[in-house]
Amino acid sequence: QVSLMASGGGSFQAGGSLRLSCTYYGDYYSDYCMGWFRQAPGKAREGVATAKKDGGTSYGDSVKGRTTISRDNAKNTLYLEMNSLSPEDTAMYYCATHAARRCNWSIMSDFTYWGQGTQVTVSS
Repeated sequence: QVSLMASGGGSFQAGGSLRLSCTYYGDYYSDYCMGWFRQAPGKAREGVATAKKDGGTSYGDSVKGRTTISRDNAKNTLYLEMNSLSPEDTAMYYCATHAARRCNWSIMSDFTYWGQGTQVTVSS
């Protein structure tokens, strides 16, 4: 059984930075694709970034260039660092995982396990 616990959300100022963490509880963390997603009020959930088991990363267009996803396989933890925050980044941020070979933030249906989410609010 796999469970995920996201943390690090809070209130941030526009132009600032954040760092979210997601702890994975279960076996085989290093074999799993890990991803971050977010959902703003009244909007569909969108993919933010994914990190493959070999460390390869990919990013959604809305965050590319100002976001870094990373994973520490020794600590079973996934991170998301985002800078140049704007109010448009306000959302509930979720981490998710699956064991399939492909690892793509745009294919949300692949992700089997989801964390509870951590709220990020950016004010101008």
